[in-house]
Amino acid sequence: MGKRNILGTGFAIVLSVVLASCSSSNDNGTGNVITNVVKSDAEAVALANGAYGPLQTVSSSFSFIIENQTDLVSSFEGTEDQPGPVVSRFEQGPNTWYPVKVFNRLYESIADDNDAIKNISASTAVSQATKNSTIGKAKLLRGLAYLYLVQLWGEVPIVTETDSTDLTRQSINNVFNQIVSDFTNAETLLPDYDASPINPSKGTAEALLARTYLVWGDVPLSQSEVDAIKDSKTDPAFRKDNTKLEKAVEWANKVIDSGNYKLLSNYTHLFGRTYESSAPEHILTIRHDGDAYDTQGNHQTHCGWTFPFQQQTDNHLEVSDDNPYTEWLASDPADSVRRNWTYATKLFNPENDSTYTYLSPIYTPILGKAVDRSWTNSINEEIKLNDNDRIEIRYAEVLLIKAEALVQLGRNNEAATPLNLIRERAYGNANHNITSPTLADIKTEWNHEFGYEQKHLLNLYRWKDLISTVQRVKDFKHFDNSYATAGGTGKDGYVVSSFFAKIHKHLLSKYNNVKGKFYRQPIPTGLSGEDLGITPQNPGY
Repeated sequence: MGKRNILGTGFAIVLSVVLASCSSSNDNGTGNVITNVVKSDAEAVALANGAYGPLQTVSSSFSFIIENQTDLVSSFEGTEDQPGPVVSRFEQGPNTWYPVKVFNRLYESIADDNDAIKNISASTAVSQATKNSTIGKAKLLRGLAYLYLVQLWGEVPIVTETDSTDLTRQSINNVFNQIVSDFTNAETLLPDYDASPINPSKGTAEALLARTYLVWGDVPLSQSEVDAIKDSKTDPAFRKDNTKLEKAVEWANKVIDSGNYKLLSNYTHLFGRTYESSAPEHILTIRHDGDAYDTQGNHQTHCGWTFPFQQQTDNHLEVSDDNPYTEWLASDPADSVRRNWTYATKLFNPENDSTYTYLSPIYTPILGKAVDRSWTNSINEEIKLNDNDRIEIRYAEVLLIKAEALVQLGRNNEAATPLNLIRERAYGNANHNITSPTLADIKTEWNHEFGYEQKHLLNLYRWKDLISTVQRVKDFKHFDNSYATAGGTGKDGYVVSSFFAKIHKHLLSKYNNVKGKFYRQPIPTGLSGEDLGITPQNPGY
C-alpha cells in the first residue's frame, strides 16, 4: 500500500487503514514505498526515515505560526489594502492553511512512526542493533510531533497504533505522559551521539526530555481554562509544578554531564548552509536538501529572505518594526555579535558591488539568521536558503532550560553557571556575567540567544505572556497613526511609503485582535477541507 496520507479521505478513515509499510529512500523520507515485510536493515532504516518527510513540511510552515504570532514578526503578503495574512494578524480559523497544514502533517509523521514501530518490531530479518536505533528514532520523532501538538492545540487525540480510530481528545497530562514515554524509550534504544545532528541519539532524547519537562512544569492551560479567558485581553496567571521542573534539571544534566556537547566558540558558526550541522552544539537538525516533498524547503530561512536585495517588497516574513533592534542596541550595546546576526542591517551584494542598509527611516532590519552570509553569488541564494537544515535543538537551549528551571525553583545562584556559559560566548568575556539571575534575565536571554529560531511564541505560551507581549507593539514606531497613509509624513519627518503604511495596519491588527483564545490554535480541517471529526473545537473558534 502507498504512502500514508491524511489527505482527502478524512482523518478517521486514514487512521483505520493498516498500512503495510512506507518509507523514504533517503534521510528525508521522500522516496519510495518498500514491501510489506521489512527484509533488511536498510529497509528498516528507510522505513523509520519516512517520518521525516512530513516533518520537513512542518518546519516549512512553523514560521507562519510560531514566528508570525508574536510581537517580533509580521508578514506582508497580499495586496496593499490588506494588513497581511490572517495568521499573523490573529484572525485564523479552522480553515486557515498554515494551522491546517502543520496539524495534519504532524499526524502524518505520527502515522509513519507508528507504521515503522509495528513493522520493524515484527521483522525477523533486521538486526537487533538496527531495530533499536530505528524504533528509537521513530519513538523520538513521534514524541516530538506530540510535543508540538500539545503546545499548539492542547488536548489532542493520542494515536499509537496503525489501525486506531479513536479520535478522543486526551487530557494535557495524558499527552505529556505519552511524550515522556516515547522520549524515555528512545533514550534507551538510540545510540550515542556520533557528531552528526541529523542522526537522533541518546543525547537528543535527553535534551527533548529536558524541554518537555520545562514546558509541562509551567502548567499549560487546559481547555476549560482557555475557555474562561477566550475573550480576555489580559494574560492568565502563571503557575508552575516544581516536581516537573526538577525533572527538567535532571535531564538537562544528563546532556551536560555526557561531555558530548559544547557551545561553539563563534556564535556566527551556528547558522547558514556552511554551518548547518555544527557539532558539537547542534543536537538535532531536520534535513532540507531541496527535496521534492516540499519544494520550498526550510521556510525558517526561505520566508525570511524571499527576495534577495529587493527592498520594500511583500516579503513572507519581516521584522515587525525597528523597535526590537533599537531597544536591544540601547539596552545592551555590548551584545553585538548576537544582535548583528539576529538582525541584518547592512548586506553586501557581490553582483553589483553594492551595500544595502536596512534601517529606518527608509527600511526595517532583515531577519538576520535567515540570510546565509557565506554566499558568493546571490543568484544561488534562494536555492541555498531552501536547502538550509532546520535546527531543532542545540546545546545552548539545554543550558538555558536548566538555568530557567533552577530560577523557577528558587535556586537562582545555581542558575548562574549554565546561563553565564551562554553569555560568555555572546560577549567574548566574563564581564557581563550575572551572579543571581532572575526570571526577567532568563526571558531576555531566550530572546537574545534564540531570536527568530521559532522559540518565542511557545515561550510566551509557557510564561503566560502572550497578550501583554504582543500588545507592546503599541509602543513601536510604526504603530503611530502618522504612518496610516502612504504619501503622508511620518513622525520621523519622512514621507510614508506603502511599505510602512502596511506595517502600521499590521501592527494595529495584532494589537486589536490578540486575546486569550490565541493560547490555542483552532482544531483544523483536513488538508482538503474535510471535517476530521475531532471535538470539541478549541474555545472561541
